[in-house]
Amino acid sequence: MSPSLPVVSGAEVARALTKAGFAHVSQRGSHMKLRHSDGRTAIVPLHRELARGTLRSILRQANLSPEDFRKLL
Repeated sequence: MSPSLPVVSGAEVARALTKAGFAHVSQRGSHMKLRHSDGRTAIVPLHRELARGTLRSILRQANLSPEDFRKLL
């Protein structure tokens, strides 16, 4: 697989994180807060297209590797 991150929307990232065990906690404007039962929290902007750096930051917050993320899509 390609080492670069895919171009995805915020809604797609939120769905993938939900599959990974995260739950919607709150939302303020276009930013959704998702929390895992073990305490990890990820903030996902619900934009049409996320920059790769933003996606990398979300994956770091969620403690997921790009390979694990691709499997959840």
